[in-house]
Amino acid sequence: MKALLQIAESDNLATCLKALKKGETVQTDEVTICVTEDIPQFHKIALQAIPKGAPCRKYGEIIGIASADIPQGAHAHVHNIESTRGRGDKQEGGAQ
Repeated sequence: MKALLQIAESDNLATCLKALKKGETVQTDEVTICVTEDIPQFHKIALQAIPKGAPCRKYGEIIGIASADIPQGAHAHVHNIESTRGRGDKQEGGAQ
């Protein structure tokens, strides 16, 4: 079974199809990556280094902006990506 799902060549993130362990080596059709931290199944991994402020791409679309530098092979999630699509857990006007 493949460990990663990358939809578009322009994606700098991929979905982990299984839980990954720090030090494990995984690959896409284009790149081999050393996993830098444990990553849960179905979370995202950085396929390349993504500098703070840069777009994060998955499914061929920008899904957020890096809120911190994300090294290649790192877990990419809400702790280091700010959504450009809204949070979904808060309504406009401050009501929750």
